[in-house]
Amino acid sequence: MMHHLLLIAIFFLLTAIPVSGQDAEPIRIARTTLPVTLDGYSDEPAWENATLLPMTMYEPVSGVEPSERTVAMALYDDEYFYFAMRAYDSDPDGIRGNILFRDRFGSDDYFEVMLDTFNDNENSVIFSTNPAGIRRDVAVSRDATGPAGAWLNPDFDTFWDVASVVTDEGWFSEMRIPFSSLRFQDDDGRVVMGLAIQRIIVRKSERIMFPDIEPDVNLAFLKPSRYHKIVLEGVESQRPVYIRPYVLGGLERLAVSGENPEMFGYNHNRMIEGGLDVKYGLTNNLTLDMTLNTDFAQVEADDQQVNLTRFSLFFPEKRQFFQERAGLFEFRTGGNSRLFHSRRIGLTGRGEMVRILGGARIVGRTGPWDIGFLNMQTDKQGELPSENFGVLRLRRQVFNPFSYAGGMATSRIGADGQYNLAYGLDGSFRLYGDDYLTFQWAQTLEEQDGLDRSRSPSKSGRFAGLFERRLRDGVGYGTGIVWSGADYNPGVGFIQRSDFTQFSQNVSYTWRMGDESAFIWHSMMLSGEAYYRNEGFELETMQFGPGWAFQMKSGAQGNFSLQLVYEDLLFPFFLDRDTFIPEGDYTFYQFAASYSMSRAGLFRFTANTEAGSFFDGDRVSVTFRPSWNVSPHLEIEGSYTYNYVRFPERDQAFNSHIARLRLGIPLNTQISNNVFVQYNSAINSFSTNARFRYNFSEGHDLWIVYNEDMDTARQLPIPEMSRSRFRTFMIKYTYTFIM
Repeated sequence: MMHHLLLIAIFFLLTAIPVSGQDAEPIRIARTTLPVTLDGYSDEPAWENATLLPMTMYEPVSGVEPSERTVAMALYDDEYFYFAMRAYDSDPDGIRGNILFRDRFGSDDYFEVMLDTFNDNENSVIFSTNPAGIRRDVAVSRDATGPAGAWLNPDFDTFWDVASVVTDEGWFSEMRIPFSSLRFQDDDGRVVMGLAIQRIIVRKSERIMFPDIEPDVNLAFLKPSRYHKIVLEGVESQRPVYIRPYVLGGLERLAVSGENPEMFGYNHNRMIEGGLDVKYGLTNNLTLDMTLNTDFAQVEADDQQVNLTRFSLFFPEKRQFFQERAGLFEFRTGGNSRLFHSRRIGLTGRGEMVRILGGARIVGRTGPWDIGFLNMQTDKQGELPSENFGVLRLRRQVFNPFSYAGGMATSRIGADGQYNLAYGLDGSFRLYGDDYLTFQWAQTLEEQDGLDRSRSPSKSGRFAGLFERRLRDGVGYGTGIVWSGADYNPGVGFIQRSDFTQFSQNVSYTWRMGDESAFIWHSMMLSGEAYYRNEGFELETMQFGPGWAFQMKSGAQGNFSLQLVYEDLLFPFFLDRDTFIPEGDYTFYQFAASYSMSRAGLFRFTANTEAGSFFDGDRVSVTFRPSWNVSPHLEIEGSYTYNYVRFPERDQAFNSHIARLRLGIPLNTQISNNVFVQYNSAINSFSTNARFRYNFSEGHDLWIVYNEDMDTARQLPIPEMSRSRFRTFMIKYTYTFIM
């Protein structure tokens, strides 16, 4: 009890400390009452008084004049935020605008607007376009710190418009973003946001920016804490109601078999369904989303993976309903482990869909507090009971604009009476300069299968702490600790192991190279981590070794590492039905390398390899990811991974192949086809996910989706017996009413 009271007291003490402001002088953006025609040219009288935003080169050489003249402007009226870029180019034939897909990122020139609408120095939304006039919007959280999958949300979507045009002088673009699509906090109509703007000239691997951001940390250009503050006056957030019903029809065929081949057959199902999503702004920066009979038929299939470890694989969230301000719900507890992972809602552990009957979601800010609330109800499926999922997230800035403290509570309650409850406290504090201290504490309480697990924090708790320097120049370091009790089990979260104590350490030195060098920077590092079992404090896992990473002015980048690995297995684990790793302790070495070509060309590839000893055997893993923008109407992206594992002394072997092929076939920015084909030898699967989309306008779509999974190992003793495990064909129509 004293332990809990101490944590709560620290939490409320921190949240009571006022936040200091930043020293940079904000820029007042020009307001207009004149009309703006969205045609890309930005030649209307309204633009004559627009706020000019000075652009400088970020890379390959920082702080110098851009190689091509670039003019960026901003203004606003009662309803819209407008941005324009005049991207003059001395070689108009070199302008790259091949991408026609919504939300696709490729080897194109780009104009990007980045807005920290909450002015919290941590979260932002990015609006991007290319010379073809596509729309791409993504969300950034955690000040772009950590692995990209943790803070970058490419599935975020909102309502906005853009127009681009290419001339013999260059290319020109205008963006129109409704204030109703942004969430912000005003003080009697005065709004402060963070703003950054980018132009990318891909053939030169050149990034041009406002403001003049120093590239002294990794991905500094994406960090909301580096944006320049801007001021808008007399702005009121409009709060329309978005009502988006859908209707879906389709056919499903599922292969079934009995104890012998003669009992083989199919289950055929017809699907006719409808549902509804509603979005409403409760306040100017607090949004309510409601959903009824939620459907995700149009979501792209997961990338298949092969597991060479004894831990669960992690799959990212792709479903749109969970995307807005998803970073607010981020509560990491070391590595990929997290207190809340939305994929636990509506999906089984094997990725099979469970019907979501409905739910509600509230995200935004009230006063100094960021608020996230989610409640969803799933239907009964087989032996899985109907369940209710709940999440509450609170967070606010403390000390300074770069620090926060917060808490989270989750619940998972089944209709059969079983439950899982969890709570957590977390914080990230900028101590001085670029040194940060972060921590997370969580505890779970549950009753499953009649077993009421321990409620002692020493058994059902988890703690993670990290002290690090977030700097790319010179010396960088990080020291971390994670401790997890044996009964810690977040029912709406994700963990890979429990009942351990982990220590991690890394130190690096980074050189930023001069103007004449082919490198922008390169870095040497030494890192390691060790996991100890809590009982007896015996070493379970350890890896340690040096590494080198670099980025070149051409846009190419790569890294190399050598690791000494120790594993102590109390139980064997299987790679497949016939190949396993016996219990025992092992020491082995692994080498890893990766290289990515510059995006400057229409053809590019990434290569990764890992090689060395592997427990009591040997392993080689290679991955190639080529991509080719053949034309604006054809994109080809491939991926091939081969794992070669041998255990000569035990005469065992494991080989696996994963091949992926994505074809993008857009007719224009509204009509597109995507075909995603995968082969996974580990599970004898050949799958197809084909999606046709007609985007009449924002929020108005027709989808035609075809899915099939084939069993490549199935024997065919019966002539009419098919290899198909399942096949679905669906048509989905959505229309958004704005009221």
